Amino acid sequence: MSIVTVQLGQCGNQIGFEVFDALYTDSHCPQGLCSKRENEAYQASCKERFFSEEENGVPVARAVLVDMEPKVTNQTLSKAAQSGRWKYGQHSCFCQKQGSGNNWAYGYSVHGPRHEESIMNLIQKEVEKCDSLSGFFIIMSMAGGTGSGLGAFVTQNLQDQYSNSLKMNQIIWPYGTGEVIVQNYNSILTLSHLYRSSDALLVHENDALHKICAKLMNIKQISFSDINQVLAHQLGSVFQPAYSVEGSCHYRRNPLGDLMENLVPHPEFKMLGIRNIPQMSENSLAYSTFTWAGLLKHLRQMLISNSKMEEGIDWQVRPPLSGLPTLGKASLNRGLHFNMSIANLVILRGKDVHSADLGGFKDSALYTSWLEPINAFNVWKTQRAFSKYEKSAALVSNSQFLLKPLDMIVGKAWNMFASKAYIHQYTKFGIEEEDFLDSFTLLEQVVASYCNL
Repeated sequence: MSIVTVQLGQCGNQIGFEVFDALYTDSHCPQGLCSKRENEAYQASCKERFFSEEENGVPVARAVLVDMEPKVTNQTLSKAAQSGRWKYGQHSCFCQKQGSGNNWAYGYSVHGPRHEESIMNLIQKEVEKCDSLSGFFIIMSMAGGTGSGLGAFVTQNLQDQYSNSLKMNQIIWPYGTGEVIVQNYNSILTLSHLYRSSDALLVHENDALHKICAKLMNIKQISFSDINQVLAHQLGSVFQPAYSVEGSCHYRRNPLGDLMENLVPHPEFKMLGIRNIPQMSENSLAYSTFTWAGLLKHLRQMLISNSKMEEGIDWQVRPPLSGLPTLGKASLNRGLHFNMSIANLVILRGKDVHSADLGGFKDSALYTSWLEPINAFNVWKTQRAFSKYEKSAALVSNSQFLLKPLDMIVGKAWNMFASKAYIHQYTKFGIEEEDFLDSFTLLEQVVASYCNL
């Protein structure tokens, strides 16, 4: 089944390019550490999901590019075409001459209705090329105007027009220090609207990605391209084909459906995060060896201590003992933060994958009381190695990992709103104070729900 990717705004288009490039590069990597037949099945499955075939044999990304300024989309299209390996479709791009000025209201209330028909037509054409549609993967940021405002508008339209298809939004969480003065407003409006129209929000925090580039990849001058490549690697490690049943000889056919089924058991809880291990520079990789036991021990501790990478994990954090009341579950400010999970999915790729012991992830103390570990934890595996790693693991989790950043963004936005700062920039495009209050109410409810797990 195929996924149609919608790339929105500068951030969405730059990330989209890196994602397709990572998927293509990995599926054509000669060192897959598996049989030729296995490799061919893997390539075919990746292609069915993300690329369609052109007459001249160059794969075409199943994507629609949308931006309100032409510069980034033009760069993205030519970068893909110049790679000579894959490209975007000739008529897959919609752009205008005037941006959204980092104003969510302008993207949502002006650009959205004005260009709705053109954008939805492009998406429909892409959908018609799929034999079978798994759903939509929408890549956007929260801080600006086009990705966030227009992104929320387009997602709502997809929900109306393709109500039976799944929608997953890949959201870039802004730097805590801030890039845009109204980013907290834009963020709460985006999140509250997506919570109503999307099936799952896959969140990446810029701060965490930046740290991975600095500490694990040893990059001195970090660019957005570096950050986007780390992000694309993480997404590839989740979306590339894998088996869900021991001994199965067919790759999972419905990647979005399978992710939702395993990770979103209730519509109140739809925030997902990804952790990967190992992540390192080519130079370090040459001197490293890994065991599944070591990788999974670190990955489990990353989960329960809410660490985004294997460096600097807090090994003091322990799950509460089963059967005892969990003090501090309902508090954001207790000393040792144990990260409670609703559901987890581990994806293992590489050598001796069937020898990996995942018992540590089946501990009922990791999960909320209303879901048994047998339902809350799933694993997918393939002996086909991913990217340059002989063994690698990805963890997609629905847990309390975003509580602190979400609480902070809502708090900062509320402080600005209470003093009526910049509100006039939104009301002049039809977003009223009432809309802000609705957003605060919805997100405070989300914070409370995750808090009380």
